[in-house]
This record gives sequence, C-alpha cells and structure tokens, in this order.
Amino acid sequence: MNIGIIGTGYVGLVSGVCLSAIGHTVVCVDNDKEKVKKLRKGIATIYEPGLQELMTKQIKRKKLFFSDSIKEATKRSQVIFIAVGTPSKKNGDADLTYVENVARQIAESMDSYKLIVEKSTVPAETGKRIEHTIKLNLPKQFKARNRSVPFDVASNPEFLREGSAIADFMNPDRVVIGVESKKAEELLKEIYKPLKTKIIVTNITSAEIIKHASNSFLATKISFANALSQICNLVGADVLKVTEGMGYDKRIGASFLNAGIGFGGSCFPKDVDAFIRLSEKSGYDFHLLRAVRQTNEEQKAAFVRLIEDKLWIVKGKTIGVLGLAFKPNTDDMRNAPSVDIINRLQAEGAKIRAHDPQAMEHSKKIFKGVTFCNDAYGVAKGSDCVVVLTEWEEFRQIDFQRLRKAMRQPMIFDGRNLYKNDNLVELGFEYYGIGRGEKS
Repeated sequence: MNIGIIGTGYVGLVSGVCLSAIGHTVVCVDNDKEKVKKLRKGIATIYEPGLQELMTKQIKRKKLFFSDSIKEATKRSQVIFIAVGTPSKKNGDADLTYVENVARQIAESMDSYKLIVEKSTVPAETGKRIEHTIKLNLPKQFKARNRSVPFDVASNPEFLREGSAIADFMNPDRVVIGVESKKAEELLKEIYKPLKTKIIVTNITSAEIIKHASNSFLATKISFANALSQICNLVGADVLKVTEGMGYDKRIGASFLNAGIGFGGSCFPKDVDAFIRLSEKSGYDFHLLRAVRQTNEEQKAAFVRLIEDKLWIVKGKTIGVLGLAFKPNTDDMRNAPSVDIINRLQAEGAKIRAHDPQAMEHSKKIFKGVTFCNDAYGVAKGSDCVVVLTEWEEFRQIDFQRLRKAMRQPMIFDGRNLYKNDNLVELGFEYYGIGRGEKS
C-alpha cells in the first residue's frame, strides 16, 4: 500500500521505516529541508537501536522515500498518517497547531479518497476537529460531497518505547484503530496484517483515550514505586525487596515498578498533563493524576536532598554524572530528570562532569558550565562523588577499582538502583541507592 507519514520525529520516522519493512511503500515528510536531505542520504536523525541499518535497507529497496512536500505525499498515498509534535502548553493542554496545519495542507492537496490517520498523541475529540478542518479546506469540487466519499479520519495511537521502538512496532502487544467507517477499518487492518497481532477496533474517541489512559497508568505505577521508596527510607526497608515481593503477584506485575529519580521523556509528562486537562474540561478533577505528577517532581528533589545530606557541602564540590538522556538507548533529552537535577546542583555551587553514550550533543545545547567527558573514568577524575542518572548498559560494565582510584572520594549516588547487586561497599565505596533505607 502507498502510505504517507507527516513528521519524522521518533514516532514518524520509526513508523515509516517499519511500515516499509513489512511491505508498504512509504514517503515520510518533514518541513525541515536540511533534515530531509540527511534522511535521503540514509542518515538517521535520531538515535534508536537498529534504526539506521533498517532505514538504509528500505531506502535501497526503494520502499522508503523522504520529502518536504505534504502535497507530494498526499498525491501519491492512499493512507496518510499525521505524526507531528503535540507539545504541552503552559496550562497542560496539548498544542495541536501542527496537527491542524497538516490537516489543512492535506485537504488542499486531495484529489481522491484518502484515509487520514492521527498517529500523534492527541486529546479526545481531536479526530472530529481534523475532520472539520479537512471539510473546510477541501478543493471546491469535493466540498459538496458526503465526507465518506472523499476521505475518512481514523486514530491509530502508537505504543513505542524509545530504545526498543523497532521491536515494539514489529512485535506489538496490540494495535489500536479508531474508525468511523468500514472502509477505514479494512484499510488499517490491511496495513497491519503482516504483524499478525491482536487488533482492537473502536471509535475514534475511544482510541484517543486508550493512549492517554495507558501512559497515565504506567506513570501512576512508576510514581507509586517512587512514593514507596520514600516510605522505605523512613522505616528502614529496602524498596527493591518490597517491589520484588509485589511484582510476583500476577495482578500487579513487576514492569514499571522500579523506583528511581522519576519518569521523563516526551510522552509520560506531556500525556499525564494533557489527560488532567482533558478530564478537567470534561467536568472531572483527576486528583490521582495530579498526585502522580507531583510525586514525580518530588522524587528529583528528594534525590538532590540525599546528595546534599551525604556530601554535606555541595558548594565547590565536583560531582560526576553518568547518564543524561531520560532513559537508556536513546539520545532524547526531553523532560530528562538530569536537567532538573544538574541545574539544582549547579545552583548550589557544584561543578559538574558528565558523560552519556548518545545524548552528549543534545546536552551541550542545554547545559552551561558542564565539563563533558569521553567515558565514566573521565567523569570520575577528581570527583567528590559520582551520580547515576541513566541506566546505560555500559555503566554496568565499569571497572570499579579504576573508578575509585580516579575519584577524590569514593561515593556513589545511584538514581536508578543500577548497582543493587554489585557490593560496592565491599569495594570501598560509600553507596546510596533509591529507597534502600537511607533518609533523604
């Protein structure tokens, strides 16, 4: 099938590459011409394991193309996915400016039936607004026709995790499609048929809510584990053992029950805020999600307090930071907990040395006064402590004897409980994890 994807961020680029890999002919569109030039040369513009290789392969197979023209993609595609950004406004609402602009340009370029699919994370009833926008901007010869003849609108939310997005796309737990016509349902089922997975068919609004509800529930589970870690500190319990005991209960499960410094990224913070606002405007005050958001913010502050308490004086001290991206296997710095934590430590007068395997270039645009190092041992050189903020696999392989010799004093603050079983105290370190019985 001929498919167009508008937007080449994480969702758009990964979806485009994977859809071409399962047999479709895909054109991905972005309004950044320099970005399009790189993509045409086979240069992936984001870091995602396996993406570069798969993208190169599909370009060579002539199944994947890139363009800066929405008109071109609309003309050559039967199904068009909207995968542009929906950033948060100050009040928590999702900013749908890009979605509206794309819908308008698609409508202006249509000359035959099209299925327009919202792939971006959007509030409920956005599908109706896209439909209205397209009707308003259709070429004159279509405006008088019934909407089901020239076009359909559908919702197909994504559930990709950065760092494992390709595997998630190719082996999904389910595919959700929100449709209002049989034709739209059949087209989307045909697109995803090669994946041989469960397809959930709903109306558009239900599909939109499924995305928000799923991410908000996972965020709630993370915040519960983080709140639990604070209680464990106060009473002298070990959150790792507590959550292990909980996780074996099939009704609860162990995934997303890991205490740490809080969730970040482009999805959870934005989606929780948007769901709170949607609920509010619909007449329901989602107190639970407000607490989830507050707990997430407090977790970062508690971690900084732990560092201040154990280090005693932060001013003038050198603090080494391992990990900057919001999670491993990505270079994404959006809402990364490292940003708030480093800024707070710098505000107290700390000198920061940092390393991340993939997010260094993005980080250099965000942080001022940070010394960026080539590896963990460069970070440790002359540091009064080392702080782990992202659980990269390479940080699991550290030579701790070498690390300790490089440090001014051997103190580790493990914001991801990465070294829970490494017996660092026996190796001569003063070690502090999250929720391990230490008051913060």
